[in-house]
Amino acid sequence: MLLAEVVSTSAAVAATRSRRRKVELLAGTLARLDDTELAVGAPLLAGATRQERLDVGWAARRSLEPPPARAPALTVLEVDRALDAVAGVRGPGSRAVRRDILLALLGAATGDEQQFLRGLVLGDLRQGALAAVLAQAIASAAGVPEDEVRRALMLQADLGAVAVAARSGGREALAAFRLTLFRPLQPMLAQTAASVADALRDMGRAAIDLKLDGARVQVHRAANDVRVYTRNLRDVTARSQEVVAAVASLDVGSVVLDGEVLALRRDGRPYPFQDTMRRFGTEPDVAGLPPGLALTPFFFDCLHLDGEDLLDRPLVERTAALARAVPAEHRVGRSVVADVGAGEALLADALRAGHEGVMVKALDAPYEAGRRGAAWRKVKVASTLDLVVLAAEWGSGRRRGWLSNLHLGARDPETGGFVMLGKTFKGLTDQVLEWQTHRLLELETARDGHVVSVRPQLVVEIAFDGVQASSRYPGGVTLRFARVKRYRDDKDAAQADTIDLVRAIHAGAPGPTDP
Repeated sequence: MLLAEVVSTSAAVAATRSRRRKVELLAGTLARLDDTELAVGAPLLAGATRQERLDVGWAARRSLEPPPARAPALTVLEVDRALDAVAGVRGPGSRAVRRDILLALLGAATGDEQQFLRGLVLGDLRQGALAAVLAQAIASAAGVPEDEVRRALMLQADLGAVAVAARSGGREALAAFRLTLFRPLQPMLAQTAASVADALRDMGRAAIDLKLDGARVQVHRAANDVRVYTRNLRDVTARSQEVVAAVASLDVGSVVLDGEVLALRRDGRPYPFQDTMRRFGTEPDVAGLPPGLALTPFFFDCLHLDGEDLLDRPLVERTAALARAVPAEHRVGRSVVADVGAGEALLADALRAGHEGVMVKALDAPYEAGRRGAAWRKVKVASTLDLVVLAAEWGSGRRRGWLSNLHLGARDPETGGFVMLGKTFKGLTDQVLEWQTHRLLELETARDGHVVSVRPQLVVEIAFDGVQASSRYPGGVTLRFARVKRYRDDKDAAQADTIDLVRAIHAGAPGPTDP
């Protein structure tokens, strides 16, 4: 298949807001890929590459501007071979070698293909064909149930491999995917509830956990080998020795645990989130952190224990396995309640202990890796949204020389892009201003006067007092008294809050984290 057909499909998907039409377009193109092309073409249709890491930054973009080809000739297999070559470059002079490979690839591409390839290699292709939509398309093209495709993707985060399995072996091949130790899973995520009553609605009896404001971790152990992964699936074993020690001490042969790490004070109250994250990224006792600051792991789920996968088991069974494997001092506090009053009392207890709220979980739900389903619901207290920085303005007066006023965007789940909600420069300390200026310049994509546009990558938690209508911004709404609470370096842009949530708040729903 020519790359031009993938590019044409990508453009058509981006141009429609209909999820059904997106699925039809993608399924049609998947069906036209031959057996040798499917593993390569499926990720391309989702705006991704089969190669995990290409090491091509935005700075390289300025030098990748060859004249476009007059007519389409590139095939998807030729693109994949070129990207394989880019990913395989190592050692001195590697940047120049990667540049030469990409120049040759782009030189063989038409203008539309060049635009697609640049977005692809920079990880910034916004086309509305998210992995979830492609999962539907894979199921449709192969004639298999969508939930079985999603489960396979949960266990094997390789769109191409799952697409090949669905076409070649159908349901039997999809069922063969299993949890594999030391291949981390996407974490299960929670929806936001406005209150405990809202969270418990339609659940009946439910588990209520403390909502810890720490760093999400997934820990795998087999025999004496322990590895720790972040919510973004990065291996951080080397900087998580307290977690390694805690899991190595368990009386188990193999286990996969989901949890959080926190830096705690002597009285058991948590340090601020920023201290936990700074410690999580460094060695103990680093300058600038409280003396002896250590991380304590708290686990709330068990996905595998001693050779048995537990993903499909209900939470009540996974809780029992967790209790068998992990001592109480390393488990998140959990209670089972059947009425709102008991849940609200637990929320009040959590807040008094210095935590940010509670998690309400359905007792009969399986673990849905990578999904933000209704089985988990978070209830927090401060009104905040996790938004993406789209641009920043150079400051004036005391802030001259620093990028200060942030342009904030909410995620649009339909298009895969972002909708601007407004601006803020409030809540920024001099230290944050200095850091953010350097970081945003690294992400710069364009300048227009005093405005620096950036790659939509940084997630920032914004506190606000309400949502009001606004004709000034494309989403029709803006935040009242927005101020920066913190940067969320534990989240990426795909995990930011949505414009639908912001509009729901404006329509009269309680704030996403109001008590």
